Amino acid sequence: MSPKSNFDASRTLPWLLILFAGSGCSALIYEIVWYQLLQLVIGSTTVSLGVLLATFMGGLCIGSLWLPRYLAKHPMHPLRAYARIEIGIGLCGILELLLIPLVDSIYAAVSIHGVFSIFLRAIICAICLLPPTILMGASLPAISRWIEATPRGVSWMGWLYGGNTAGAVFGCLLAGFFLLRVSNMTATTFVAAGINIAVALFSFAFAKKTPDQAVVQPGEAKRAPWPTGAGPVYLAIAVSGATALGAEVVWTRLLSLLLGATVYTFSIILAVFLVGIGIGSWVGAIAGRGRRPAVALGICQLMLVGGVAWAAYMIAQSVPYWPINPLLSSQPSYTFQIDIVRVIWSILPASLLWGASFPLALAAAASPGEDSSVLVGRVYAANTAGAIVGALAFSLRVIPLVGTQGAERILVCLAAFGAVVVLGPLVLRGKSVFAMVGVAAAMGLSLFIALKIPAVPPELIAYGRRIMINMGRSKILYTGEGVNSSIAISQWDDGAIQFHVSGKVEASTESYDMRLQRLLGHMPALFHPNPKSVLIVGFGAGVTAGSFVPHPTIQHIVICEMEPLIPPTATLYFGAQNYNVKNDPRTTINYDDARHFVLTTPEKFDIITSDPIHPWVKGSATLYSKEYFEMVKAHLNPGGIVTQWVPLYESDEDTVKSEIATFFDVFPGGSIWANELSGGGYDVFLLGQANPAPINVDQIQAKLASPQYAKVLQSIREVGFNDAINLLSVYAGQDSDLKPWLQGAEINRDWNLRLQYLAGLALNRSQEGTIYNSILAYKRFPANLLTGSGETLQNLERVISSPPK
Repeated sequence: MSPKSNFDASRTLPWLLILFAGSGCSALIYEIVWYQLLQLVIGSTTVSLGVLLATFMGGLCIGSLWLPRYLAKHPMHPLRAYARIEIGIGLCGILELLLIPLVDSIYAAVSIHGVFSIFLRAIICAICLLPPTILMGASLPAISRWIEATPRGVSWMGWLYGGNTAGAVFGCLLAGFFLLRVSNMTATTFVAAGINIAVALFSFAFAKKTPDQAVVQPGEAKRAPWPTGAGPVYLAIAVSGATALGAEVVWTRLLSLLLGATVYTFSIILAVFLVGIGIGSWVGAIAGRGRRPAVALGICQLMLVGGVAWAAYMIAQSVPYWPINPLLSSQPSYTFQIDIVRVIWSILPASLLWGASFPLALAAAASPGEDSSVLVGRVYAANTAGAIVGALAFSLRVIPLVGTQGAERILVCLAAFGAVVVLGPLVLRGKSVFAMVGVAAAMGLSLFIALKIPAVPPELIAYGRRIMINMGRSKILYTGEGVNSSIAISQWDDGAIQFHVSGKVEASTESYDMRLQRLLGHMPALFHPNPKSVLIVGFGAGVTAGSFVPHPTIQHIVICEMEPLIPPTATLYFGAQNYNVKNDPRTTINYDDARHFVLTTPEKFDIITSDPIHPWVKGSATLYSKEYFEMVKAHLNPGGIVTQWVPLYESDEDTVKSEIATFFDVFPGGSIWANELSGGGYDVFLLGQANPAPINVDQIQAKLASPQYAKVLQSIREVGFNDAINLLSVYAGQDSDLKPWLQGAEINRDWNLRLQYLAGLALNRSQEGTIYNSILAYKRFPANLLTGSGETLQNLERVISSPPK
C-alpha cells in the first residue's frame, strides 16, 4: 500500500512518541511489581535476582527478534500490531496477579535445594515473565516498522527509544514513590494495565487515519540477510549493553552504601540512569543523521572510557566526602534532593553516552530498503543480550572476584574494546596513518585510565551514608565485597569491635549490642522446656547463634545467611563472643535468604530467632510481613518459640507500630522485651509462641542454678544479668495491653510491603526514646504470661514495675 499523497508523517510521529512513552511507563511499573512478587517466591539472593533479570531481559531479546518474522508471515498495519501487543501486555500483567501466587504454592511444595533449585527458579521465572516480556520486546520493532530505514527514519527510531525511556523514568518514580507507597501491588498493576489499554486504543485510532508505511510491503516480505559489514556494529552495541548493565550493578551497589539502601534510593538511581539514556538517545538520534554514524558510534564508545572513569572517581573520591550530615534533617524531601544531585553528578555523563549508542548503532547498521522492524529488532536484541551477560557476569563473578575497583577497570577496558571494534575496521580500510596512531594512542590512554581507577574507601563500606560523621573515629580492620553484600570490621578507640554490612553497623562487642544478641538466643532457649533444634535468621557476628552453643539440650543449630563471606570473617573477629558457633559440630549453615529457606525447607524447629537487617533496607520488609510470620509459625514444633528484632532507632512510631502489630496479628499473646541504652529506648525484640503458654520463672531459675547451665549463666552474666528475675526485668509489654496504641497500625503484607516505604521515610529520624516511652506507658505486670511461686512473682513484679534507671 502506498502512502497517501496528502499525509504528513511528521505530524503523527510526535503522537507516537507519547504513545511509546506510555508503553515505557507501564513496562517499568510491571518490572518493579513483578520483581517484588517473584522475589517472594524464588528468593532475593544475587543468584535469584540474576535469574530474574536474565529471564526478563531474555524475553525482551526474544520478542525483538520474533516480531519481524511474525509480521513477515502475517502482515498488518504496524500501529495495529503495536496496539495488539499493548493489549497482550496488559492482559498478561493482570494474569500475573493470579499466576505468581499459584507458582508460589507449587514451588514451596516441591522444596528442591542446591543446584537443581536454580533450574527450578529459572523455570518459574520463564513461566511468569517470558510471555509479557516477549511482547514488551516486540513493541519497538512493531512500531518502528511504520518508519523507513532512512537517515531521517532512523533518527525517529532514536526519538521513539528515548520517548520510551522517558516513560520508563516516569513509571519508575510513579511506582517507587507513590503507587506502592500508598496502595498495593494489585492496584499498581491495574494502573499499568490501564495505561496499556489506553495506548492500544489510541494506536487503533491512529491506524485508521494513517497509511501502512512499512518498507517491506505485504506479500513481498522476506527474511532479510545480515547486512554486509554491520557485524562490528552489532558487536559494539552488545558490548555497550554489557558495560551499561555491568556499571549499573556496580554503581547501584556503591551508591546504595552512600545514600542508604532504601526503596527510594534504588528508584532514584534507576531513574537518573534512565534519564541519561533517554536524553542521550535523543542526542544520538540527531547525530545518527550524519554522514558517518559508525565513526560517531566508535567515538561514543571511546568517550565512555572517560564517563566510566568519571563515575568511578566521583563515587570513590568526591561524593562521599561532600560535607553532608544526613541527620541534619529528618524530612525525606530534603534528603531526596541531595541524593538526586549526588547521583546525577556521578552517573549521568556515562548514561548519556550509553543512550546515544543505540540510535547511532541503528544508523550505522541500516541498509536502504531494509525492513525497519528487522533492523531495530537485531540492534535491540544485540544490546539486550550484551546487557544480560554484563549484569550476570558483574554481579555473580566479577565483583566477588576482583571487587568494585577491579570491576570498574574492566568496564573501562570493555568500553575501549567497543570503540576498537567499530573504529578498527574503518581505520584499516582508510589506511590513514594519522587515524591509526590516534586509535592506538586512545587505547593506551584508556589502559592508563583503567589503572588509575580508585578503590572504594573502606570507610564507605563500613559507615555508608554516615561516612562524614564517623570518619577517623575508628580503625578499619577488614573490608570485603561479597556476592550479595559488602562487609567491614572496625575497632573503636575504646577497643570495641564492630561488624558492618552494606554501610551499617549490624553487630558489635559494645555492651548494649552484646546484651541484645545474647538475649535473642538465651531467652527463648530458657523459656522453652526442652529445646533441641533452632533456626537463626542471619549470621551477623554469630553472637545470637553462638548463644545456643552452651545450652545442654540443643542438638541442631541451623543458620540461614545470604552472604558466604560473613561467617568466616565474623568467626575470625568474634570467635570468642560467638563460641565459635560456625565450627560447632551441631551447626549447619545454609547460604540462602531466610524467607526462601523457610518457604522451601521441610524442617521444623523448637526455636526460630530472627535478627535481620534494618527494615528500611530494600527487601528486608519481607521478613516482617504477616505471610512470613505465618510461615515461621508453621515451621515451629508444638510449644515452639520465635523471637524477632525490632529497632527503635532510625525509625518512627508508624514504622514500629507496623512491625509490632503485624507480629502480634500472627502470634496472639506475644510480648515485647527491651534492650535499653542509658535507661532509654534503643531496640526491642518480640517473643511469640506457637501455642501460648505461661512461662515458669522458678523453672528458669532452677536451670540457671544447675551445673549443666553454668556456661549459660556465665554468658548472661557477661551482659549484666545474674538470675531469672534480673533477666526478666527487661519485659516491656504484651499485645493485650498495647491494643489501644496499635489501633490503626498498618499490617505489612506481601502484596503491599508497606513497611519498606514507611521505614524508608524514617531513615534519618532519632525517635527511639519517644517510641520506647510510648510503649512503656501501656506496660503492666503480665500475670497471665509469667508464673511461679508467690515470692518469686512479687519480686519480679517489683522489678518490672520499677521505672528504668
